[in-house]
Order: sequence, then C-alpha cells, then structure tokens
Amino acid sequence: MTDLLHTLPDFPTRSYTHLIPSLEKNIISTTDLITLDPLEIAKRAQLPLAEVKRLANHVLTSLQSQLGLSVSGDVHEQHGDEPKTKEKGSLRRDGLEIANQWSTISTLEKAFDAALGGGIPLGYITEITGERHILLNLLLSAQLSSSHNSLSRPSVYISTEHSLPTPRLAQLLRANPLFSSLPPSDKKPSLAKIFTLQTPDLESQDHILTYQLPVLLARHKAALVVIDSIAANYRAERNDAGPNNGAAMAARAVQLVKLGAQLRDMARTYDCAIVVSNQVADRFAPASPPAAAAAATVMRSPMPSLSPPSSSSQQQHLSPAGTLAGGGSIDAVLMGLASSPTEPTANPPAATPAVAPSSTSANLLTLDHQMNFFTGWSAAAAAPPSEDHEQRQRQRQNLKTPSLGLVWANQIACRIALVKSRAYGSANDTTDTPVRGGRSGGEGKVGAVEVQSAASRAEWTPRRWRRWMKVVFAPWVEGVGEGKGVEFEIYGGGIRAVV
Repeated sequence: MTDLLHTLPDFPTRSYTHLIPSLEKNIISTTDLITLDPLEIAKRAQLPLAEVKRLANHVLTSLQSQLGLSVSGDVHEQHGDEPKTKEKGSLRRDGLEIANQWSTISTLEKAFDAALGGGIPLGYITEITGERHILLNLLLSAQLSSSHNSLSRPSVYISTEHSLPTPRLAQLLRANPLFSSLPPSDKKPSLAKIFTLQTPDLESQDHILTYQLPVLLARHKAALVVIDSIAANYRAERNDAGPNNGAAMAARAVQLVKLGAQLRDMARTYDCAIVVSNQVADRFAPASPPAAAAAATVMRSPMPSLSPPSSSSQQQHLSPAGTLAGGGSIDAVLMGLASSPTEPTANPPAATPAVAPSSTSANLLTLDHQMNFFTGWSAAAAAPPSEDHEQRQRQRQNLKTPSLGLVWANQIACRIALVKSRAYGSANDTTDTPVRGGRSGGEGKVGAVEVQSAASRAEWTPRRWRRWMKVVFAPWVEGVGEGKGVEFEIYGGGIRAVV
C-alpha cells in the first residue's frame, strides 16, 4: 500500500491505520487490493476479512469519484468521512459543457493563435520542440486579462538546465507593443507573478512535481506551468546507464509513462496548461529509393541451373582461345555436366525473371518514414522538388528528431515544432562578383579574375536564418502537419509572423 497516497493523495487513511502496515509488509499494492479476492488478501496479510472488504470498497469508490464516475461528496458521506462539496466529475460532463469551458493562452501573435486554434489550451500537455522563444511570451501572456484571450493568472517556470532569463523578459515588457498599449484598467504583466523552481536531477524533479507543484497550483491558481526542458534529466540518466542498456531504456519508458499520467492529471485537476520544451537530436535521412533498390537482395534458387547455356551466353563468356573468361577450362565444365545425375530437359521452361522485394511497401513501415508524421522535421517537406539537388541535400542534413522518442510522443496532446534553416543566397543580390585566383581564358573569366555569377553564389552563400512554427499534431486543430507552417522572426518585442 505504499502507492496508495500517490494514487489517491486525498484518501482518508486515518480509519485504516491498523490495516496499512500489514498490507505494506506483505507487498500488497493498491492494484492488488481492488483486483484480487479479498479472502486471498486477508489470508496473506492475516487481517479480518470484513475490514479488508471495507478498505477495498472505499478505495474503489474513491477512484470512481476521481475519474468523475460518481459525485465526490456522496463517497465521503457513504464512508463516514468529513462531508465535502459535491462536485460533478470531469467524465460526467457532456460535449457542450466541455466546449463552453474551453480556455486558451495567447501566444501574443495572431498567426500563431490561428494555427493553434486559439492558443495554448488549458487541461492538456503541449510540447514545444526546437527553439524556445515562445515560452517567454506564454509566461507573460497568461497574466493578461480575458480581453486578450488569456486568464489573468500567474505562471510557473520549472527549469532543469538554466535559470529564468529575466533580462529577456524585461526586454519583452518594454519592447512589445501589446504591453505598452494596455489600457489603465488592465494590469500589466510583471516578473513578480512568475514562480520559478529548479530541478537539477530526476530525484528533485519527482519530488517537486509530486508534492510542491500541486500545493503551488492550489494556492495561487496558476494558469500555466512551463517545464524547460523535459528531456535534460532523462538524457543525463541515460548516459550514466550506457547507450546499449536495454533494461535502463525500459525503465525510462516506464518513468515517462508515469510522468505523462501525472502531468495530465495535474492539468485537468487544476485547470492549467502544461507546456514542456524538448531537445532535439540530429537525424540522418534514409537512403534514397534508387540506392535502396540497388542494395536489395534478389531472391534466387540455391540449386544451380541445369539448363544448357544459350549460344549468345556462350559467346559472351568464351574467349577466342577457347577458355572461360574467368580462367577455367571448357573441357572441365563439360565433364562436370556429363557426370551430373540429372539430365537437362530438351525444352526447358522459360526462365522467370527474379522479382526483387518491394522496397516501397517495406519503407512505409519503418521508423524513418513514420517519424515524418510526429517529429515535425519531414524529409519531404525539407526538400521540395522545385529546389535543386544541392539545396535538397543541405535541407536533408538539417533533419532533427525530438528527444525521448515515441514513448513520450504518446503522452502529449500537442506538439509544436519551431524549425529553422539557413537561407542561402539573397534575392536582392543580382551582381556578378569577381573572384581572384581563377585561371585565364574560358567563358565568364577575364585574365586572372574569375567572374562568379549571382545565381551560382546564391546556391551556397548563407545569408540569414529563416524560422517556421509548425503544429505537428493536435486533436483540436484541422489540417495539421501540412506545409512548413507559419514563418516568423525574432525581434526585441518577442516573435512576429513574416508576411
């Protein structure tokens, strides 16, 4: 029963203090209590059967109340506990009630809010992968009034790597035009309404998320919890365990599933948005289809063919000296055929061409292909057919993959990818540039000076960074994952869309 308070933090254990020590001693968990026969549990723990049934029924009704299958106030009155306010569970609400309670936090950019269906929703886990500039906007946007599509509530910033960048937040408050144009009736966001917590390792992270954060959300009614970043502590633990340790990877998968369930429950219970940032790793694009087809093995029969070679084949493999092209003797080959126990047929059937296995259908089931749909970095989107070959190769080398893998992707409701890539060349640079060191003679060359055209120079010259915001997946947004997304730029006041 060591996991009872973790499963049901508000469960009244005062009435069962004489039962819990025996249950813990015999390693009986909460799952065992509600799934096993009470008679078996009573025998193992040497407890009265009636008391075990009463505890099991109380735990079961408390779980039903937590899931919204029953009214919470009736459960406490039924078991003689202190009466509490009767609240309607979340699973007992219909679709209209859920739609009316839909609330979002603005990103302070209209194009971003439109792509997200209104903003960052409350009650869900949203992941932002790549650059993290949008996190600072959210920390201030949650403090705005409802007229700006926000909630006028404080925010919580949990850091696993570095402290809160307060100088940048102060710059946003000064340079963003929205904050400077607020009417006197609206309170301006401030750094005092951002609570910060530091989690340098997994042990402190588990303690803060289990005990400190729920108390903070209950007292201050925070609307936003930002965890920056979610992968830092897990990647450090993985390096200690070794990259090839399968047991460590399985244990980490269990931890990620537990963390996802904990954050989802917290988002629903306290009506807040959980936004986590994630790190990315380089991903190598799979081999091109021609190379994959060339590398595929062709199915052939392991028995040698007994059909006599055709005349064209003999002429192709025989040298004028009457020997095989590989260096063998013709007589030796004929003697080998004569000693064969099976005689070849006079009219052998026509040879069927060997069929190579379809690489297209096999590639559709590989992880390299499936990652295009849930990572945010697609090989096809990164290299449109209209661009030249060299440009496509450069874009394919910029592929990334969010950390923590597919296990963590199944725990979140929305993934936002902030993608950036270099812009090669300049549309305004149309002049030809002479380059010293060229050889004299030839077209486009004058003496010892080689003239480099603007078109060829634009293929490789990195001019600046271009950035896009892309909604990879979200159940409340229509048409996600299409195209590159919304292009934006970073300035003193935060982020803004590029028209």
